[in-house]
Amino acid sequence: MPRPKSLTTPALAAATLAVLDRDGLAGLSMRAVAAELGMGTMSLYRYVADRDELEAMAVEQMLSEVDVQPPRALWDKQIAILVERVRAAIAKHPNAVPLTMAHRHRCPSVLRWSEAVLAVLTKAGFTGEERVIALRTLLGYLIGATEMEHRGPLAGLGTDAMSDMGEEYPLLAETAAAARGITADIEFRRGLDVVLSGLRRP
Repeated sequence: MPRPKSLTTPALAAATLAVLDRDGLAGLSMRAVAAELGMGTMSLYRYVADRDELEAMAVEQMLSEVDVQPPRALWDKQIAILVERVRAAIAKHPNAVPLTMAHRHRCPSVLRWSEAVLAVLTKAGFTGEERVIALRTLLGYLIGATEMEHRGPLAGLGTDAMSDMGEEYPLLAETAAAARGITADIEFRRGLDVVLSGLRRP
């Protein structure tokens, strides 16, 4: 049955993101999204086949406005800016971040961004396995660092607790104390620079 014009793909994606923002990944279900839309669960099946389809819609919506045009700059600066753009987009919906890799092959926005990054890497001389590892490493850092920023931020209670463990873990306590003064932006950018430094050719 064709979808009524009153319930569009963006509306379904927005409802899915709203559930994720409020209840987390564990709270995402067909029932929860249907309730968010003010409809019965069975009615939702007229629009999507399953939760998997809702997840893919949410990821696409989250990343749909990411600019994939690299700036005029050296290749490593181009990569840094492309990565920062995705970070800004997924930071608005941190509970949806784990879904990005699960649905990367189904979302045009993820595919376009990956193609743009690969184009930059290719122009910089990366090919074959080297290019594979470079892309996967950048994705791993982007997703992992974003998860750490929102699940275990340096400004969080965990850092405070570890800074008081000097008697048993002196180096960890000293490091945690120093971490209190590092903002999330500085942490991300300095970490990304470490990754890019490893990718730079001698």
